[in-house]
Amino acid sequence: MNFEEVKLILKRLFKEHVKKHMKRILVALVLSLIVAGSTSGIAWLLDPAVKKIFIEQNEVFAWTIPVLIVVAFSSKGLSLYFARINIIRVGEEVAGEIQKKIASNILISDIQTLDNRHSGKYISNVMFDSNQIRTLVSSGVLNLMKDSFSVIALVALMFYQNWKLALFALIMMPLAGGLAKSLGKRVGKATSKAGKSSGNLATFLSEIFKGSKMIRIYQKEDQENIKANNVIDDLVEKNIKIGSVIIRATPIMEALTGIMIAGFIVYSGKLIAAGELGVNNFFSFLAAMMLAYQPIRSLATINMVAYQGAAAFKRISNIIDKEIEIKNDNTAPNLIIKNSDIVFDNVGFKYSSTNDKAIKNINLTIEGNTMTAFVGHSGAGKSTIMNLLPRFYDPQEGSIKIDGQNIKNVSLKSLRKNLSLVSQDIILFDDTIKNNISYANSNATESEVVEACKFAAADEFIKKLPNGYETVIGENGIRLSGGQKQRISIARAILKKSPIILLDEATSSLDAESEKVVQNAILNLTKNKTTLVIAHRLSTINNADKIFILKNGKIIDSGKHNFLIQNCGEYKSLYEKQLK
Repeated sequence: MNFEEVKLILKRLFKEHVKKHMKRILVALVLSLIVAGSTSGIAWLLDPAVKKIFIEQNEVFAWTIPVLIVVAFSSKGLSLYFARINIIRVGEEVAGEIQKKIASNILISDIQTLDNRHSGKYISNVMFDSNQIRTLVSSGVLNLMKDSFSVIALVALMFYQNWKLALFALIMMPLAGGLAKSLGKRVGKATSKAGKSSGNLATFLSEIFKGSKMIRIYQKEDQENIKANNVIDDLVEKNIKIGSVIIRATPIMEALTGIMIAGFIVYSGKLIAAGELGVNNFFSFLAAMMLAYQPIRSLATINMVAYQGAAAFKRISNIIDKEIEIKNDNTAPNLIIKNSDIVFDNVGFKYSSTNDKAIKNINLTIEGNTMTAFVGHSGAGKSTIMNLLPRFYDPQEGSIKIDGQNIKNVSLKSLRKNLSLVSQDIILFDDTIKNNISYANSNATESEVVEACKFAAADEFIKKLPNGYETVIGENGIRLSGGQKQRISIARAILKKSPIILLDEATSSLDAESEKVVQNAILNLTKNKTTLVIAHRLSTINNADKIFILKNGKIIDSGKHNFLIQNCGEYKSLYEKQLK
């Protein structure tokens, strides 16, 4: 990033997130002025201290000046404390606002956007990048105010004591500024690389959590450990690079300071000898110059912090600026359900990650209160059709209507309110069974939850658990069997009481006994509902009102089971293979 780009990014950061906290920043600004005044006051007090106490040995000044020095230091300490408290709150709130934006973006983004970016990258944005912005707003802004005012006050004191020495001391300031600008660009570049490495680490950790069983069964612990070491080593190297660039200013600043002090002592000696500078002025000037060293050094690193924060906010902006294609329109009318008739009219869809269409020219009609099944080999387009109905994706061609209403033209919330999904990929939260089921309807009473579980054939096994409905089931229901998890998922769908049910191979991963129980639960769920089923086991859809056969994204035939066995070679082949 060049300097102009950094300025634009920081300007946006200020306008969107920092400006609203200006009251606290102004309080910190006033307190920073007190810090600067106290710091210069400490240096100035050395002038009368040397003259009145050590040279003239004035007894009154012998105790008043030490008291004033204590007051100055106390004033500086308290002001700095309250300034930091205010600016820390600003930094934390700004970082929190940005984290909330990312979280909100994840929750409302269309599924295709989320599919194209690993969850680990989002985690890195929330943890790593927001922390860089927090550092910029809290440490960077406070240091800029406090140190700028302190340098101005101390330089003013230096000119007051002796303008010739002050001009000599100012030589190092433009050098420090040039150094900061040069190092800032390198820090921004290194931070950008570190952000990517942090995302890679978050991605890797997410993968090994999800694949923990597979890693162990295939005995890949050592191989994954090597990967872990490589990913972590890469992040470590990037952070070392950032740190080394930042502290590169230290030896240069130390050398400049040493040269300046050496020259200052030589030049001061000549001025004292010529009677142009008193010893008391010398000590006060020396104190001001030494006290100015730390804020000048701090200001030299602010440019680097700015580049780091700008690089982080740029990565976050790429996420929050991305236009959400499928979102709720509050002005759109609500979907009105009458018969739950569903029509796909010449629908075509292609995933952004591929060139080939997943489905082509799909025309189908599903009558309300019937069960419709979709059959075909993997990749035939079954899941795509199922995902288009709740608008997880939108088709590029054609339209989908429910009771004559184009689902693109109705409120997204009202559409999804009328749909329930039971999938083979069951999603459960690390919470109680009761909360997992009532997720479908947070206003449901305890008796309604129990009733839903009875319909889903889940009540019996839940009562046998240690804490019944209050049992915490672990991450994604790890403490439950596949059949138990599926029945909780069905109970959740029952509790929603939606007129349209989507079943995505809901029993494909179950054993025969569990499948029988779950199938009975599904019958309760789908009774008098419009049901769309992706069938892995064809024996489960013998009684479907209509079966669509898909191949290479197209519908090649449709009808009831017996008709298709007699007239569709593709269906007959699939059915016979499963029987064998």
